[in-house]
Amino acid sequence: MIDAVQDEKIQKVLARAGFGSRRQMESWISQGRVRLNGNVATLGDRAGPDDKIVVDGKKVSNTAPDNTEPRVLVYNKPENEICSRRDPEGRKSVYDHLPMIKHGRWVAVGRLDFNTSGLLLFTTDGELANRLMHPSANIDREYAVRVMGDVSDEMIANLQKGVMIEDHLCRFTDVQFFAGEGRNRWYHVVIMEGRNREVRKLWESQGVKVSRLKRVRYGPVFIPSRVKKGQFYEMKAAEITGLYEAVGMTPPVTSRKRPVSRNRKDGRPGRG
Repeated sequence: MIDAVQDEKIQKVLARAGFGSRRQMESWISQGRVRLNGNVATLGDRAGPDDKIVVDGKKVSNTAPDNTEPRVLVYNKPENEICSRRDPEGRKSVYDHLPMIKHGRWVAVGRLDFNTSGLLLFTTDGELANRLMHPSANIDREYAVRVMGDVSDEMIANLQKGVMIEDHLCRFTDVQFFAGEGRNRWYHVVIMEGRNREVRKLWESQGVKVSRLKRVRYGPVFIPSRVKKGQFYEMKAAEITGLYEAVGMTPPVTSRKRPVSRNRKDGRPGRG
């Protein structure tokens, strides 16, 4: 008999293990991709620590909530890396640089284009990732943008007022000149949603081209200056708590403090 205190809906167990959001897991259950104690799982099934859960043939570590220790990485993505786990063209993936974990998997908080660099967050808590990405959380993203072309006050006003792009009203909540001169200037812009290539498309709507794009902030998180391209920093417990609070979630109780993981001097990631 499963202890009622530890008994949880199976989609919540999978989200906590890092497979995705609860909504995604409900879809996987409906598709028959999840098995519980040897049988195909159904929506409404519940599981405890003694139950066996398998997703696409992979066994899930089903730990009790109080023993779950979420992890969050801040990764400095270089240009020319994809945000998918595998690529038919053989291009480098951001996942190639992350530490290995025994159970669950790293869930990316949003994506960056192949030619966009900068801050990417990864977490083992799929529910946290989902909340950080959801528009209702009002999490802003800040980008450094190098623009080729003359930028007028009218163009900046248009970008802040809003432009219709593919049936969506898109806009920057803030635009600030940062550095440069002539037709090659850097701006910092803030946007509330992360639609595909939205920053580039907004500038292109004004007749100018983005030649460099780097995300420098996601909500309260900045890239530490010591974290070079292709390297990561593992957030401390207090920093992770701040992320949970930023999206209105109660931080899980952790059993111990996890030391900060850093990349090795040869540029390869350390083990998780």
